[in-house]
Amino acid sequence: MRLPEQAEYVILGAGVHGLSTAWHLAKELRARGRGSGEDIVVIDKSGVGAGASGIACGVVRNNYFQTAMRELMAHSVSVWESDPEAFSYHPVGYMQVSPEVMHADVVQIFKEQQAIGYPSTLVEGEEECREYMRGIFHDWRAENITSILHEHRGGYANNKASMEGLAAKARSEGVRMCTGVRVTGLRLEGGAVSAVETDAGTVRCGRLVAAVGPWVRDIWRMLDLPKKIPVRGHDGALHDREMWTYWSLQEGTLGVNPDFLMDNRGNMPPVVHVDTDAPLYDEDGELVTDDLWGIYYKPDFNFGGVQGGTSPYVVDRPADEVAVDPYGPASRDFVVGEDFARMWTSALAHCHGRFEGKGGLFSREPSGGIGCFTPDSFPVFDTFRQNAYVIADSNHGYKMIGVGALVARELMDEPQDLLEPFRFSRYETGKLHPTSNSPFPWS
Repeated sequence: MRLPEQAEYVILGAGVHGLSTAWHLAKELRARGRGSGEDIVVIDKSGVGAGASGIACGVVRNNYFQTAMRELMAHSVSVWESDPEAFSYHPVGYMQVSPEVMHADVVQIFKEQQAIGYPSTLVEGEEECREYMRGIFHDWRAENITSILHEHRGGYANNKASMEGLAAKARSEGVRMCTGVRVTGLRLEGGAVSAVETDAGTVRCGRLVAAVGPWVRDIWRMLDLPKKIPVRGHDGALHDREMWTYWSLQEGTLGVNPDFLMDNRGNMPPVVHVDTDAPLYDEDGELVTDDLWGIYYKPDFNFGGVQGGTSPYVVDRPADEVAVDPYGPASRDFVVGEDFARMWTSALAHCHGRFEGKGGLFSREPSGGIGCFTPDSFPVFDTFRQNAYVIADSNHGYKMIGVGALVARELMDEPQDLLEPFRFSRYETGKLHPTSNSPFPWS
């Protein structure tokens, strides 16, 4: 579609947040008699789901140590469940399998899930955990496991198909999609964004929504916002921190038939996330690590194998120098390599006897990507420059399909309690989210 000269709402990014916001905003406008989807334009430099959302592993879970994240994710899971077919969503559940060092954290998560009515089962004790897992997988053999949190909601969705489903819902409401259009700048007048400049022309706007995933650094710069911000630490003092840090995500696929990981009944199992401090050895008996490690995995017919990943690593270069490629991996400087393949396939074999000797089947197709993280590794949802709403998901993005519904209401001048803990002001006030003992920065 040709870029219009003007639109009341301009949304940047045709990924999960941009599309969800467009769809829900169009419904809000129509319901309130304040306009329609034709007042909304979505701009993307490539196409629907061409960035991080389209290469996401697709896991949908509520396993968070942070109360605010847990409540926000319960809302998003409900959106996934509202139309599983359109979103290509598979509600198989999710399991957090953990060692003693994480036991107390897992118990706390379980109790708070019960408090908000989120159904889950807690298993405690090494023998009890082994018996529970062998009731699902006959060949389970992971060591040093003393707690299991089995979430009965959640699961996973097929990444690209779910984005096409969201786009179809937005288009059905009249939202205009302008793909293949690159944003080159933002026109600031009187402290607000008056127009978006692109390689296809300039579009004047009343409100701007930036939902660009790992490209948020570039929009932040166009908004003339600072590279470093003051963050109040536990000592009460303010410390200058980089606003953006890039992490290389470690994900891949084992080239076996997805049926290879069916459960004891021949059904699709829950998504499994295992953390343990048991020493990890490769198939040659060489030590891979004796530190706390973690992996997640699932059989996935979309990826054509058993797909999953492990904890990411910080990209050792300034955020301004990281190139973000829209087609996975998000930066080809950081293709998942031999170290990840060795670790992840060894970890699968540590957990299941069926994976022993299967390391050579690891797929060499690019996966994973680059994630752009905030100073505390949690999202920011807030308004800047008077009329620019920034959705900075800090790599929590894909699973949070419901954020767009909440942002749409905020654009209708109705502040949302679920988004309040994620305001930018928390950095200076020191109201940061608690951290867990997980090896993953987003848990």
